[in-house]
Amino acid sequence: MNTEKTTLTHDSTASDTCCCSCNADKHEHVEVSVEDHAHADKDQQHVHHHHDHSSPCCNAAGPVPETRSRLRQQPVPDGSQISQWRIDAMDCPTEETLIRKQLASMDNISALEFNLMQRTLSAIHFKGTEGTIEAAIASLGMQAVPVKEGAPAPELTASPKQQYRALGLAAGGLALALGAEITHWLEWPSMVSAALAIIAILMCGLGTYRKGLIALRHGELNINALMSIAVTGAAVIGQWPEAAMVMALFTISELIEARSLDRARLAIRSLLQLAPDTTTVLQADGSWKELTPDALSIGDVVRVRPGQRIALDGVITQGQTSINQSAVTGESLPVDKKAGDIVFAGTLNESGEFQFKVTATSQNSTLARIIHAVEEAQSERAPTQRFVDQFARYYTPAVVLIAVAVAIIPPLLFAQPWLVWIYKALVLLVIACPCALVISTPVTIVSALTAASKRGLLVKGGVYMENGRRLRWLALDKTGTITHGKPVQTEMAVLPAAQAEPAQTRQIAASLAGRSDHPVSLAIAKAAQADNIDFLPVEQFTALAGQGTRGVIYGVQYYLGNLRLIESLNLLAPEIAQHINTLEQKGQTVVALATDQAVLALFAVADSIKPTSQQAIAELHQLGVQTLMLSGDNQHSAQAIALQAGIDEARGNQLPEDKRQAIEEKLAQVKTRGDQKNMVGMVGDGINDAPALARADIGFAMGAAGTDTAMETADVAIMDDDLRKIPLFIRLSKRTHRILLQNITLALGIKLVFLLLTVAGYGTMWMAVFADVGASLLVVLNGLRMLRSLRD
Repeated sequence: MNTEKTTLTHDSTASDTCCCSCNADKHEHVEVSVEDHAHADKDQQHVHHHHDHSSPCCNAAGPVPETRSRLRQQPVPDGSQISQWRIDAMDCPTEETLIRKQLASMDNISALEFNLMQRTLSAIHFKGTEGTIEAAIASLGMQAVPVKEGAPAPELTASPKQQYRALGLAAGGLALALGAEITHWLEWPSMVSAALAIIAILMCGLGTYRKGLIALRHGELNINALMSIAVTGAAVIGQWPEAAMVMALFTISELIEARSLDRARLAIRSLLQLAPDTTTVLQADGSWKELTPDALSIGDVVRVRPGQRIALDGVITQGQTSINQSAVTGESLPVDKKAGDIVFAGTLNESGEFQFKVTATSQNSTLARIIHAVEEAQSERAPTQRFVDQFARYYTPAVVLIAVAVAIIPPLLFAQPWLVWIYKALVLLVIACPCALVISTPVTIVSALTAASKRGLLVKGGVYMENGRRLRWLALDKTGTITHGKPVQTEMAVLPAAQAEPAQTRQIAASLAGRSDHPVSLAIAKAAQADNIDFLPVEQFTALAGQGTRGVIYGVQYYLGNLRLIESLNLLAPEIAQHINTLEQKGQTVVALATDQAVLALFAVADSIKPTSQQAIAELHQLGVQTLMLSGDNQHSAQAIALQAGIDEARGNQLPEDKRQAIEEKLAQVKTRGDQKNMVGMVGDGINDAPALARADIGFAMGAAGTDTAMETADVAIMDDDLRKIPLFIRLSKRTHRILLQNITLALGIKLVFLLLTVAGYGTMWMAVFADVGASLLVVLNGLRMLRSLRD
């Protein structure tokens, strides 16, 4: 991993849920250091950028949960440290851009990471330079308050009293602006109108002017700078009522927009409220004590009563109950749980009392991972979002240049009146800010990510959310994905070479199987346990990748594995091959017990298809997605399962590299036969699926039963292991794309109309503000429709 300071030119800093990012992406970004990633070989759209543009425009302070921040994953150079600050004024990408530009040139900083959702900045910097960083941020008119690791964020946000005061000032400013307009219409002395306008501008616009001056000083033409120039220009040419009205409307519009955007932010942050503040923990002396979840460690025993929420992930050790897991899996029906079953943080215990052993701390619980992943996912920018951000980079400068031309060309070349054309130029400055356009995509993506998470789909980036509609082939692992992943032993045949009692041969096989974690081996071990067969001690146990296991029992080396293992030992006699083929024709997986000299026994294991798999495959076909099953089992068994599930194609005897190769074949197929933007997905739950998950355009991990490797490699995690969530994801992706196009059309269309009206002489400044505000609110409300239930 490269730990040198890496400065990346990133063209997509645009606001995720705020209107102020008119020019927020034109400067270099200091990012966390470049690291290897499981998706390194994916298409360019899969490059994971290392910063977080989360929803701003919020007023809720709260705890800053410890997360697997990419900045915190990299080594810290000698003499450096990681620090975090809460910056309350950093509520949209306008402020983030200014901070990035200010800190980018400081040699004492090697990496930055922003979280607009929590309004925090993390940095790797030289020890003892915190004061320098805080002073640099203070020069931008913002206060950076240090946050200790694991401590709650300082309460910096405005109180309700302060919020009401801001609203009152804006309303008062609007009233005075109306008064200035009325006095001007009644032809009162111009000084009266000017005085009312000046008071209105001071009441509403001091904050805008302060931010605008800071932006201009740092070479930024954001909304605050443009509004400051437009209002000042209107006042200079004597349009006092108009100047006051524009500032008042702009201030009120920001307050309304912030409240509207809170819905998208709160939809995610409300997940934090699912975990209880305290939980009952078993003490060393046998007593029970109420503690906060942060105080618990892995292995602690927790008691949960009916009606209580579960504080942490764990495994039930005593009792049985039914649990509502909708917060994590999206499934509203309660799930029965007993000893040995997994429970998730944030879920609700509905009936019996039980105890569970903690398996993950509060910072690494499933709930914390969902919250962090959804927040972090907003930096994985969707294609439409990248286009809009690129467009916005050129839109504002272009309109500003047009405004300058409108102001000077007609008076200079055609002897037109200066004041008339300067006024038109000022109107164009208001139109120059692409607020509605910039927020049209992120608010939709944030809402879509939140909607997906509420349905048990953890999507790790907007790029995957939008591209899901392009899936044309979906490859699926068999065990644990299409089937339950809980196979059972159905048959056993002891061969003459065993020269032992069947019970003794079975005991040897079960002893080897009991040391493995593969579902097929576990089926053999559990069947033996059910018949009260004791396991024998195994020495020199070795797992043979893609083949089985090997171990020494009482001085004899035994093998337990698949057909590939038997072939490698040169023990596949014709009669054994025929016997195996007969069992496989029934759709069963065959496991052989052997020594170096002979095959001793054959065990047949079968798994059942999930009831939801057939429905999911049918829905995928209706959406135009073809399916391919990739299984490590034999071809006969794979074909039988595929036939039952309705899958188009099946491949057996697949090693991890074979699965990856199959994905590459399908990628080449969809690119050559159709649109180059067509995509291939992969669904899996194990370590052996990780290479294929990484190679696919979109990788899906079965979250509840999947390994950490599969979860980390995949782009979408299905929290309840229900394959029907994939058709839901595709429909959600299609709806996201439709709303994105609607928002872009609305934003650009309204801008274009008022641009033409202004050039034609019909546009006014207050109309331009109304158009800008109206377009912004329209795209916000339209984007928030993603939070509604899917009906298509």
